[in-house]
Amino acid sequence: MKLLRYGKAGCERPGLLDAEGKLRDLSGILNDITGAALDPESLENLRQLDPAALPLVSGTPRIGPCVGSVGKFICIGLNYSDHAAESGMAVPAEPVVFMKATSAICGPNDNVIIPRNSLKTDWEVELGVVIGKEAKYVPIEDALSYVAGYCVVNDLSERAFQLEGTGQWVKGKSADTFGPIGPWLVTADEVPDPQNLGMWLEVDGHRYQSGNTATMVFGVAHLVSYLSRYMSLQAGDIISTGTPPGVGLGQKPPVYLRAGNVMRLGIDGLGIQQQTTVPCP
Repeated sequence: MKLLRYGKAGCERPGLLDAEGKLRDLSGILNDITGAALDPESLENLRQLDPAALPLVSGTPRIGPCVGSVGKFICIGLNYSDHAAESGMAVPAEPVVFMKATSAICGPNDNVIIPRNSLKTDWEVELGVVIGKEAKYVPIEDALSYVAGYCVVNDLSERAFQLEGTGQWVKGKSADTFGPIGPWLVTADEVPDPQNLGMWLEVDGHRYQSGNTATMVFGVAHLVSYLSRYMSLQAGDIISTGTPPGVGLGQKPPVYLRAGNVMRLGIDGLGIQQQTTVPCP
């Protein structure tokens, strides 16, 4: 299934994309696409629905973040060896973990706001992993059973805020609109191998990133198992699993986003995002 949320920001309604690509309303079945809707029993109930019997949504409403009320937005740094190399950093011996503020989350096609005093806002196409049930001390061989589904994430970063001051990466990752997710949450049964997904990102029509999840240093199952040793993972939590090479920081010379740029990015089977950058009001 392809689950999504649509409508004005803060007032999104749950929806489903049918086999013909038509948007169907789920608000008679669910209050929202949140952790409570993503446990295995709830997803199985949704699979039993006849999409053709659900109300058809007219027009072209705004598509919101594909998961609402996200509890934790966990990110993995330097998880592609060639991206680590372009960043001038060593391939990590174990996952590099940092958090992104959930207030950064926005819709897949919403404008991205360049923060005040930013000179180095950057892009990162990433595979998002959405947890479907509580995970604690999960063996790696069972880890994928805790995944409700997958989505596209643009892990935007302000590199000066992230790397040139003191403290952790989180302040360079958490500006408002720095976490577009969606357009859909594609349930795990439709993604048989999360380690074989092509991914790409373009800015103003120029392709900067082109990679595949096959080249992750630590795969999805490893990451879910690893993180569950240090914190419980809850339904609706999102893990952003790292980016392939081609970020602005790695260009020679570096290239960063300015107001008026258009980013377009996607992952095989998970949909496409498009954002325009705008100045901070």
